[in-house]
Amino acid sequence: MIKKISFFLVLAFAINSHAQLGGKYTYEFLNLVSSPRQAALGGKVLTNTDWDTSQALYNPAAITSEMNGQLALNFVNYFADINYGSLAYAKGFKDDKHIFAAGITYVDYGNFDGYDNNGVSTGEFSGNEFALTVGYKYNVPNTNLKIGANGKFISSKLENYSSVGGALDIAALYNFEKSNSMLTIVASNIGTQFTTYDAVKEQIPFHVDLAFAKKLEKLPLKWHIVFENLQQFDLAFENPNRTEENLDGTQTTEDISFLTKFMQHIVIGGELFHGKALNLRLGYNFRRGYELKIEGNRVFSGITAGFGLKLNRFRVNYAFQKYSASANVHSFGLNINLL
Repeated sequence: MIKKISFFLVLAFAINSHAQLGGKYTYEFLNLVSSPRQAALGGKVLTNTDWDTSQALYNPAAITSEMNGQLALNFVNYFADINYGSLAYAKGFKDDKHIFAAGITYVDYGNFDGYDNNGVSTGEFSGNEFALTVGYKYNVPNTNLKIGANGKFISSKLENYSSVGGALDIAALYNFEKSNSMLTIVASNIGTQFTTYDAVKEQIPFHVDLAFAKKLEKLPLKWHIVFENLQQFDLAFENPNRTEENLDGTQTTEDISFLTKFMQHIVIGGELFHGKALNLRLGYNFRRGYELKIEGNRVFSGITAGFGLKLNRFRVNYAFQKYSASANVHSFGLNINLL
């Protein structure tokens, strides 16, 4: 098992050495997680290898025969009248030896009032983006290793500006059958813009994530841990609100420790009654909790929770994500078995 873990770690940092660091990205909506199940488990889970077809949109190596015929519909009521969601479906061929998954992820930014440089109204405008995804997983013969890939067609329209792009997700997943656990690594959004908004080519949000999960034998619990954004170690920023000023006027900026920077890569989650008709889920996103915390106040930013309920051919899912004292996000999902 140690050798297998070492292989994944070496692969992760090999990709990291070629990653593009820093800068601002376009198509940031690709990082939004619309699945309530994933949202409730901390906001990013890559180790659900069961009926949850939504997982295929983020980790193609997690595609399984259990997803065959499963339709997933997800909706998220985000901030400032922004809504986003996804649709995903999986289909098996040749006695389910080959499973393909496809889906669409979208975000609707709503309507805005437009004005020119002189403050004269130009009327309303809107903005929306979507990505069409098709994925496939390959089982390496005589091993527990699975390799998958997603292809994405990306379209973005913001007022009169539009852009089209494409990207690939490449993933590997290994099942440790004896310990009932799994390890996966995903390199997401390897791609580029085909057409730009205004003659300036921008980077898309490439990232590398490493995840581990284990299902307990004597307790109906499956826990997950994700090490996200391995392509860039320092994700922290100095919050000016945490700057201290001495009596002589000298200012001391926030000192971010190595441990704090490391912890901002971690997302944890657990699903109680995994595989049963009722599932209870809880998670924590360390980076979100750190970035949105308010000194001297307990707002519990970063906490996520939710549940899933199976009703014959239907599965109803809900997630609550805590961002701040005045901002929470609710996610809703419906999975339908069409077979």
